[in-house]
Amino acid sequence: MADSSFDIVSKVERMEVDNAINQTSREIATRYDFKNVGATIGWTGDKIEMKADGEERVKAILDVLQGKLVARKISLKALEAGEPQLSGKEYKIFATIKEGISQENAKKISKIIRDEGPKGVKAQIQGEELRVSSKSRDDLQAVQALLKGKDLDFAVQYVNYR
Repeated sequence: MADSSFDIVSKVERMEVDNAINQTSREIATRYDFKNVGATIGWTGDKIEMKADGEERVKAILDVLQGKLVARKISLKALEAGEPQLSGKEYKIFATIKEGISQENAKKISKIIRDEGPKGVKAQIQGEELRVSSKSRDDLQAVQALLKGKDLDFAVQYVNYR
């Protein structure tokens, strides 16, 4: 019998992030506490830029964005937001969306699987993803449950389950 496998990846649907940003933009345009503070949010290259004329207001924009991302089932671990910076008369926060599993994080997951997972489960690092394979599908499900129980500092998804 052939091995069963799945891939562990860290990807974010760009369209869902766009939708969350658009919803945030609409909300800050209509909310009373954002009137006349120059509050805006949008993409600048591959970063999300939030602007307002007060530090608390720009943090509030980030709060609204985080709420919209959670509503769209995007993990906040994928959002990396900086500190508010004063730029002229306004404050800005730049945020990025982290994708891909770094080599050190892949090694960390691989070590968890090797040390605490069922015997006979193999983990291979393939670029920015990790392939987990085993003869038993039950063992693969046990690995998924194990990793869901761990508090990893990055978002993971399980794809290509066969």
